Amino acid sequence: MLKTGSIIVCAAVLAAIAGPWMTPFDPAAQLLPMRLAGPTAAHLFGLDELGRDILARVLAGARISLLVGLTVVTISASAGTLLGALAGYFGGLFDDAISRLIDILLAFPGLLLAIALVAMLGPSLGNVLFALSIIGWVGYARLVRGQVLRVRELEYVQAARAQGATVVRILWHHVVPSALPAVAVQATLGMAGAITGEAALSFLGLGVQPPTPSWGTMLNGGRAHLMDAPHLTIFPGLAIAILVLGFNFLGDGLRDLADPKRAERGDA
Repeated sequence: MLKTGSIIVCAAVLAAIAGPWMTPFDPAAQLLPMRLAGPTAAHLFGLDELGRDILARVLAGARISLLVGLTVVTISASAGTLLGALAGYFGGLFDDAISRLIDILLAFPGLLLAIALVAMLGPSLGNVLFALSIIGWVGYARLVRGQVLRVRELEYVQAARAQGATVVRILWHHVVPSALPAVAVQATLGMAGAITGEAALSFLGLGVQPPTPSWGTMLNGGRAHLMDAPHLTIFPGLAIAILVLGFNFLGDGLRDLADPKRAERGDA
């Protein structure tokens, strides 16, 4: 799974970067006389309802999806790791407060909470990043807190504390590194979740606004042409499915790499 996921993700990143050179068409250029035309040698994925090249728009949408995924995961992982490490290490009232906040956020379906936040703030890419980050840090915080609770009582941490090491040094050099493999697995799976979340919000009209290409927006635009031009939804839908599957494969492979016994048991 690790190899398959790596190949899919690397191919998607290369396609997103090299998109402008992979097709001669501008994602926003309109060929109205050829609107809804199916795949041809010139337009491999066909044209949409405004005569725009779907391949060019899928490649441009890949850049949006990867940008959202990377940004949300970076913010969520950083905030969640910091809060989880502090809660697990210090315990007490701070731990109780963070744990209750995690419980409250987990009580709501993540996507519905993101929809509510973006609906209040207004549809835009920045608000999508904010909403997905607000719900994304919770998983990292809970994961890191559990790891820190286990590690903080180990002998080498106790020895560092007895030698007078500061809290920052203990956390940075002795405690947090033990949680990084689990955070890396969570991050790859979080990329898949962020990409799906952005596509869902854009599909509902709450995410990236036209004319900027987004896979979710493309799916929404193709709903009215499911019978006469199914290629409008097939190709962006496949792009979402393949990229999300790639990140899930990558996450499962990293989890097996971090825990070989789990892979031998076939639990992955």
